Amino acid sequence: STLELVERSPEQFEVVALTASVNAAALADAARRTRATLAVIADESRVPGLEAALQGTDCKSAAGSDALVEAAVNDADLVMAAIVGCAGLRSTMAAVEAGKTVALANKESLVTAGELMTEAARKSGATLLPVDSEHNAIFQSLAGSRIDQVSKVILTASGGPFRTSTIEQMQAATPAEAVAHPNWTMGAKIS
Repeated sequence: STLELVERSPEQFEVVALTASVNAAALADAARRTRATLAVIADESRVPGLEAALQGTDCKSAAGSDALVEAAVNDADLVMAAIVGCAGLRSTMAAVEAGKTVALANKESLVTAGELMTEAARKSGATLLPVDSEHNAIFQSLAGSRIDQVSKVILTASGGPFRTSTIEQMQAATPAEAVAHPNWTMGAKIS
């Protein structure tokens, strides 16, 4: 979604760094399309493919978890933290500690280290912006409100594939059943 936004208005954005886990070809393609300055792949064994795919561009390449952290604290106005699950926690925390504006596209960083992250944001002056659907809905509904006047937040959900299941049926559910969402396909890793 972020890349689509950037590509719709390329004159409004300068892409400082892009990252990916293992797909060097897709990363290089995105870097070419957005004229990124740096492309970082988490899986260090994929860097030769990334370098080959970036030949003829001015985009530098790097690999590994330290390079992900360096990309997160790079000279950018906004860091989109979208690494799936807890794998992005270290780089997200680095961006927060560096006082960046961090758009959180996953909940896992807050779920696993919310208190640490919000305290780090207070200390560094970082701004945390929730962009994932559920936590963005809470953010929007509280906008302009005083948090001390909120006693409870109830977040409803679609119910997923088990919305009509009994407890017994859920206890016997298989992984294949768990990823069979009735409204959208998020893939096995995210589900």
